[in-house]
Amino acid sequence: MSASRTGEQRNEISPDDFTQHTPMMRQYLGIKADYPHMLLFYRMGDFYELFFDDAHRAAELLDITLTARGESAGRSIPMAGVPYHAAEGYLARLIAKGESIAICEQLEAPGATKGPVKREVVRVVTPGTVTDDALLEARRANLIVALAPAKRAIGIAVLELARGDFAVTEVADDTALAAELARLDPAEIVIGEQSTLDLPSDGVAITRRPSWLFDAVSARRRLEGFFEVAQLDAFGCADLPRAIAAAGALVDYVEATQQAALSHIKSLRTYAVTDTLVLDASTRRNLEIERSASGDTRHSLVGLLDRCATPMGARALRRWLAEPLRNFDILRHRHLAIETLLSGSHAGLSERLKEVPDVERIATRIALASARPRDLSGLSRALVALPAIRRTLAGLDAPLLAALHEQIDPAEEVRALLERAVIDNPPVVIRDGGVIAPGYDDTLDELRNLSANADGFLAELEMRERERTGVETLKVGYNRVHGYYIEMGRMHAEKAPIDYQRRQTLKAVERYITPELKKFEDQVLSARERALAREKALYNELVESLAAHLPRLQAIAAGLASLDVLCALTRCALDCHWVAPTLTDTPGIQITGGRHPVVERFSDTPFVANDTVLDDDCRLLLITGPNMGGKSTYMRQTALIVLLTHIGSFVPADAATIGPLDRIFTRIGAGDDLSAGQSTFMVEMSETAQILHHATDRSLVLLDEIGRGTSTYDGLALARAVAERLARHNHSYTLFATHYFELTQLAENWPASRNAHFEVADYNNGGEQKLVFLHAIRPGPASRSFGLQVAALAGVPRTVIRQAEKHLAELEAQSRAESGPQMGLFEPAPEVKKPAEPDPLHDAITDLDCDDMTPREALDLLYRLKRIASERSDTPGG
Repeated sequence: MSASRTGEQRNEISPDDFTQHTPMMRQYLGIKADYPHMLLFYRMGDFYELFFDDAHRAAELLDITLTARGESAGRSIPMAGVPYHAAEGYLARLIAKGESIAICEQLEAPGATKGPVKREVVRVVTPGTVTDDALLEARRANLIVALAPAKRAIGIAVLELARGDFAVTEVADDTALAAELARLDPAEIVIGEQSTLDLPSDGVAITRRPSWLFDAVSARRRLEGFFEVAQLDAFGCADLPRAIAAAGALVDYVEATQQAALSHIKSLRTYAVTDTLVLDASTRRNLEIERSASGDTRHSLVGLLDRCATPMGARALRRWLAEPLRNFDILRHRHLAIETLLSGSHAGLSERLKEVPDVERIATRIALASARPRDLSGLSRALVALPAIRRTLAGLDAPLLAALHEQIDPAEEVRALLERAVIDNPPVVIRDGGVIAPGYDDTLDELRNLSANADGFLAELEMRERERTGVETLKVGYNRVHGYYIEMGRMHAEKAPIDYQRRQTLKAVERYITPELKKFEDQVLSARERALAREKALYNELVESLAAHLPRLQAIAAGLASLDVLCALTRCALDCHWVAPTLTDTPGIQITGGRHPVVERFSDTPFVANDTVLDDDCRLLLITGPNMGGKSTYMRQTALIVLLTHIGSFVPADAATIGPLDRIFTRIGAGDDLSAGQSTFMVEMSETAQILHHATDRSLVLLDEIGRGTSTYDGLALARAVAERLARHNHSYTLFATHYFELTQLAENWPASRNAHFEVADYNNGGEQKLVFLHAIRPGPASRSFGLQVAALAGVPRTVIRQAEKHLAELEAQSRAESGPQMGLFEPAPEVKKPAEPDPLHDAITDLDCDDMTPREALDLLYRLKRIASERSDTPGG
């Protein structure tokens, strides 16, 4: 369809001509008006249909056919549809693209009333409020965030609906907000209609709500009513008006989308950003926590650590990495738990945990009355596995493991109820019954028995009628359209008794009904309908009774998730030979034999371990050495060891002692941000500015090649100024990698500054220089950068390398001539002498690479040399 045609059809919905539409279109437009910014899945028979603008959007997003359905208001109606039985797959694709969908169902059978059947929106699915397993990533949390900005603070409310975790905080400015959003990585952000906040542009759905919903006074009343409390003091947020405003607006939005009570949200947690080790967006990206620079998740820190047996454990692991703690007591308990599990208990626990389904999300679906039969059978299996897990924990001597033993409540009465009520392998949905176990309800059993005995009655009836009619091929059957019947060939029609009433005539057979069979049919069909209705009612009652146990189920899920993470970290420690770090109140970082956890795991060569010491005697470590020498890996491994320490993990080192820290900053790698109109150098300077403004004497800062995005002197000046600022003002623990060798003399003049370099072996191999990167850090500055040698290793043609060597020699000679032996780093440069005139013939011969020349190139070169020689002989004095 052409763009112009698409434009025409996208302007067909108009309130002015609403009455000109057909009755069904009026119904559709009336429902759509309540959900103007969502795709409306409008149920029509076996399909969900979308019309007008929604049809165009769905066709584009889902790559489905755009058609037309008749006319309404004198124009054709654009339409696209998806089968209702395959809707979950389409919903998942739309959710992944940040779309929200309103599901409109038929509430009565077609033909039951005149005009369109009654329809209502029974479910709203948005990226941040989805709870169905089919629409969620099993191993990642799905968060929705509401923001309420003001002049002095920005309120943040965070809800993980699928877990029932609700939290609030306030941050001071846009920079802190950006860091917190990077940590949370929400699927959806709810803001006021008039908000001008600078929000992430990719991968996050932005939902705008009326501004009055973010009023702090009305939001406070809404929260007090929601939690049924007189005041919010118990939640610790009474003096955070912007956080309250965000939380109230979020509750209003989620209740509207779920159209159900949020009974699994029992509390509101207030947290402070300062409780965690803060990592901003660029730091998380540079450290490759969730994914590598290429976008691969396997070669990331999460890819290495995620040995979890359950999806809820995998999500908990990501939460631990997203909010590394500064509370040393909690971290020491985690370290001790891992040390205890290393005795071998973790393997048995991991095997038991594999039997446990996602209790966390099952509990939420029970609370929202959307639990399916297999959710309940899965919960039953989980509860059956708990006693064995608790027995293993009971024998382990660690305070955290003892606490988890108590938290993982066996909930025996819940398990007994489920085992009695639900069959082992129920169908996916309750719609057709067959979920409630025999013996659970006497009335249901009686109705089922009546239906079950139908086969015996029909077999007996068939035998009697064969004897009665003498037709051996007579049979009794059933279909959904005509019900029960007696069938015989048309050749035997004259043998039909007088009480046989013809029900259906087919090509070769006649079908009949008798008064006896009709009476049986009425009883059986009535029994089946009543049995199904009874089973649905029992199922709803069962889900409601389970909802009363939600706090216990949520506590069990949280305990199992934490245990799963500890087992996964234990396995990493065992397989990768990690050690428990020492946490100390003395400031500083001391790492002996530190290694990069991911590089070491996936490298084909042995990893070279290195030490790191940052303390009051060395706040700034200036690191020099060639590219590929190991500088970037070394800096990242230091930060990752610190991060792992603060989630309670063992670390890849021979020993590590970590003091109090508040943040990790990184400025590593080059990249532009075209969407924001920022060049590579602008991105570099923006990130550097962020560090200089916010780093403290408790921050770990990693800086790589500051100033390389501009001219040499500008870059050198900037690099020196940045290093001075960090050393003299911020006093941060800084690893500063640079190719500006001029900076190495700064360590001689500044206290608490040191030089270090990565060692390289440079040797002559048959007349050709060879480099061997030893990846070992040594005290003192590097002697040279080996840039040309690295370029040669990268495959740059030898002619280019030789030309570069010549230019380098000229530049170095010129620099020595201009600067003199005692020239200061930033002293004014003397007048530049005019370089000697080039000799074309000498240059042409010097640039020769005889080994790479073809015969044709050799002939061309001879002609070129002859021409140069001729021109030279014609020149006076040539």
